[in-house]
Amino acid sequence: MPLTQKIFAVIFSVLFLYAIFEMVRKRRLLEQYSVIWLALGTIMLVLGLWYDALLFVTRLIGAGFTSSTLFFFGITICLLLNLQASFELSRNATHIKNLTQEVALLKHELEEKQKEMNQ
Repeated sequence: MPLTQKIFAVIFSVLFLYAIFEMVRKRRLLEQYSVIWLALGTIMLVLGLWYDALLFVTRLIGAGFTSSTLFFFGITICLLLNLQASFELSRNATHIKNLTQEVALLKHELEEKQKEMNQ
């Protein structure tokens, strides 16, 4: 890998990791999600510094080019993040439904108590 590409990859990775830390610090990103992003940034940094690791992984999975390996893992990570987001969305929808039902029951109970007090 040419030196300029290596420098760019390292700088980009360090800035990416810094952005993740800042988002967690400012509470814009929950810690539970930051683990995935920190792992991704660390992998980017390692591959930027250690190009032979990328070549090894490329040969290991049988890809023809290192760029194919990067795209493959990039798409895989996007799919995993979408799966996680779908899981969270489904879980939150269930929580919202349960809370809505609970509020409706409490509201009904409150209306019944108010009717009893007014009589």
